Amino acid sequence: MNDANQKLSKDGLANLAIDPDLLARELAAQLAGDPLDDLELDENDDDLTNSSKECDQALKWLQSGNEEKLQGLRVFCEYRDSRALPFLLPLLDEPSPVVRMSAVYALGRNPCPQAIDLLLKLLKSDSNAYVRKATAWSLGNYSDAPVLEPLINALKQDVAAVRLWASSSLAEVGLNSVERSLPAAKQLLESLQVDGEPIVRSNCIWSLGRLYSFLSEEIKIKVEETFLGVLLNDMEPSVRYEARIALEQLDNPEVQKKLKLLIDEGQLV
Repeated sequence: MNDANQKLSKDGLANLAIDPDLLARELAAQLAGDPLDDLELDENDDDLTNSSKECDQALKWLQSGNEEKLQGLRVFCEYRDSRALPFLLPLLDEPSPVVRMSAVYALGRNPCPQAIDLLLKLLKSDSNAYVRKATAWSLGNYSDAPVLEPLINALKQDVAAVRLWASSSLAEVGLNSVERSLPAAKQLLESLQVDGEPIVRSNCIWSLGRLYSFLSEEIKIKVEETFLGVLLNDMEPSVRYEARIALEQLDNPEVQKKLKLLIDEGQLV
């Protein structure tokens, strides 16, 4: 994800009168992909012992007061531990949006089948946009569940921060199966052409680039043509830059010839 995407997310954190460290650390992990997978491969015995001790303490915190709950949630936004699931699920109904949001992130790190319906309800109707944003991200880790249509609706209708993460999660869902890649790509293409927020359009390009190799030839051509149109016509330089990077990375000689021709004709620097 590009620097502009990171700025949108960090700006959102800056406006929260809550524990910004909890959110900033978790958000940094989001933007890097899922570093926990790498940590699991690299952890030595001492690391595993330390994380186990942290989780043991965090389980106690989740059963304590509000401040302790946030401390516990901080841990499970970083570590995976199935023992936390029975304590995380009830927190989705907490009155505090900070607790709900943090629980949603923790359930993104610790996917739980029993959480799906609750997360979908939050995405659709929670009054707090930060909770819905967290949910849009978290559902990308539930790509086997019926999350495609809710994420498409969020990308169509919600505020920019939610649309941003919905577009990322649609890529995760589309990568899960050929059947889901088509509707995910179609909505990403539509949003790329009509969304009024440049950062969302940029992220649609990023997500389409991830899905590209899974698409039919017909849809690949549509993606290529749309990227070229954005490259030449989008009013926002950052979006045009994202389109050019995506086109350069496509494994298609014809696309590379078109780019070269545009450069030769002086339409691109």
